[in-house]
Amino acid sequence: MIESQRHSYHLVYPSPWPISGSLGALATTIGGVMYMHSFQGGATLLSLGLIFLLYTMSVWWRDVLRESTLEGHHTKAVQLGPRYGSILFIVSEVMFLFAFFWASSHSSLAPTVEIGGIWPPKGIGVLDPWEIPLLNTPILPSSGAAVTWDHHAILAGKEKRAVYALVATVSLALVSTGFQGMEYYQAPSAISDSIYGSTFFLATGFHGFHVIISTLFLIVCGIRQYLGHLTKKHHVGFEAAAWYWHFVDVVRLFPFVSIYWWGGI
Repeated sequence: MIESQRHSYHLVYPSPWPISGSLGALATTIGGVMYMHSFQGGATLLSLGLIFLLYTMSVWWRDVLRESTLEGHHTKAVQLGPRYGSILFIVSEVMFLFAFFWASSHSSLAPTVEIGGIWPPKGIGVLDPWEIPLLNTPILPSSGAAVTWDHHAILAGKEKRAVYALVATVSLALVSTGFQGMEYYQAPSAISDSIYGSTFFLATGFHGFHVIISTLFLIVCGIRQYLGHLTKKHHVGFEAAAWYWHFVDVVRLFPFVSIYWWGGI
């Protein structure tokens, strides 16, 4: 850090990434709307917007990692910001997924006359909750135990054990994603099959998407761990990934109860 600095905060240098991210998000939004309404050039604009967003994310995170790991700007006071931001982001994700689970619960508890007054609607096939869904449910909480093992290994300075624990976590995550793919392959209904199909595939699909994103998050942490970026006193990125992973593994219990089991009665 700069020797003349008399405070523990990081005053960042001017960066082009906020404006480039905004432009990428704008292009993605407009391109997505144009594509869904079959306007010419919509797919091209959507693709360019997504590429621009991914590039902005990668170089912005690269700068943050350089500032924190190599330049030492992330003091204890600075680390509070990412921690609070991660917590608030997870809270917003809880509300997001709760909306889909509530939609399914509401529709099953008070089925309307349009679907025959019964749940699941007449003629809609459902998955047996005691087969693949039951088998897949304990996998994510088990991976949560593995990521906790990884965290304690980092705090104890045991790098090899930390790597083994993270490999176990990611392996369980991939198995869980594979099982969900099997669920969808064997599903007797589709997303267009009444309110049941809409709520089932939206709730379980978005949860599965969160699992995939969190798995990528953990893989990046594994690469940083291998490169020696994570230490006893400096591993905020891993903490954010671990918190997010605990969020997705606990949330798995809710779709099993409210959608697979209760929704299939």
